[in-house]
Amino acid sequence: MPKGMEEQVFGGEHHSGRVARPLWTAIKRGLLGRCPHCGEGKLFRAFTKPVDKCSVCGEELHHHRADDLPAYLVIVIVGHIVVGAFMTLEATSTLTLWQHALIWVPLTFGLAIALLQPVKGAVIGLQWALYMHGFGGEKDEFEPHSQV
Repeated sequence: MPKGMEEQVFGGEHHSGRVARPLWTAIKRGLLGRCPHCGEGKLFRAFTKPVDKCSVCGEELHHHRADDLPAYLVIVIVGHIVVGAFMTLEATSTLTLWQHALIWVPLTFGLAIALLQPVKGAVIGLQWALYMHGFGGEKDEFEPHSQV
């Protein structure tokens, strides 16, 4: 590592001095739409709008930075499911183009909509468990880009 640069470490392992948070439990709670801290309070107030604070334990959730990651993950998941299923059906049957469209278009939209909230909850749970983006008590600071 170059001199003067400090390694950035996330999480609560021994090297950070913070109490370790249960990573897989937090992700599972987020998938289920629950607070990653207590597992009791609701994580979302609307379809993809998280609550500012857990109504049960008071954990602040407003500073998460899920951004576009949930959408990217949903695209990857749905793409693998739909393309794999399409190729399997195409190899074993002789459907017309319209029949394929009637199967795959609604399936693609339905899966994407069904997975978006759980995946976003899992990302928020991941960030909470790893003390990322304000979940560790410190303010996010952005590094300035060097001008070349």
